[in-house]
Amino acid sequence: MGTNRHTDLKTDTHIPVLLSEVMQCAEPGPETRVIDCTFGRGGYSEAFLKTGATVTAFDRDPSAKPYAEALRDSYGEAFAFFHARFSQIDAYCADQSADAIIFDIGVSSPQLDEGERGFSFMRDGPLDMRMGLSNLTAADLVNTEKETDLANLLYQYGDETRSRKIATAICKRRKTEPFTRTEDLAAFIKQVAPSSNYKIHPATKTFQALRIAVNEELKELETALQAALNLLKPDGRLIVVTFHSLEDAIVKKLFKDLTFEEKISKYAPIPPDYQRAPFEAITKKPLPPSDTEIRYNPRARSAKLRAIKKR
Repeated sequence: MGTNRHTDLKTDTHIPVLLSEVMQCAEPGPETRVIDCTFGRGGYSEAFLKTGATVTAFDRDPSAKPYAEALRDSYGEAFAFFHARFSQIDAYCADQSADAIIFDIGVSSPQLDEGERGFSFMRDGPLDMRMGLSNLTAADLVNTEKETDLANLLYQYGDETRSRKIATAICKRRKTEPFTRTEDLAAFIKQVAPSSNYKIHPATKTFQALRIAVNEELKELETALQAALNLLKPDGRLIVVTFHSLEDAIVKKLFKDLTFEEKISKYAPIPPDYQRAPFEAITKKPLPPSDTEIRYNPRARSAKLRAIKKR
């Protein structure tokens, strides 16, 4: 029975972004322990499990649970799943250490494809955007946030240069008719702040900013990365896939700080107080998806993979 459920669920899963590159950086295998901090539909976790690794996975989205149950049916005690924020990994894995920890940051394709989740302006649905384990919705922000705060939010999290114009228009409209649907908000932004770039919908940056704010994504990422550093074994690998500049900037700075070493001339003696950096870079530059991957999954085009290894 478990096998059938697993097979049925697999039919609507997607191959996770940069899977081959993630596996090369992680080097999983028998007797290795992996923490998958963004389980989703289980693509990374299953790939790790197939190598013989033991996997502990996290996801705050309740829609991930059936896929986690299917992997548990197939792999038994080699797989564990927690319905929790990935910022809590240290609490759940305090007595464990990991050979590899993987983060795939951002909204998943299934979340975008399900209109009822309210993530996408391409599909009508309630203005929600919650990934899980949160009471605040996008509608709450749009309809109650002060105008100045809303403008700052759109600019900070969406890099929206028209943030004040959009915020002013939203606050004026909501006095008589609150926003409750994604299609309504998207059409309204297109009307009050049209864009000359026909390739990008005028509401794109606003929706990104609201999603990040609703789910506290940047704060979650910073907390989770610090927790992950403490859980890694010596030679353990930390691998992060990001999809926009705000996330990548956080990862880039942390990895740079952790791998920085003062250069010493090869002709000079090593100072007695010289200390090696606690981590070394696996990827000297971020790895992008291949042209082939982008062709079959256009949403992967903005992905970047960075990885470091604990000394």
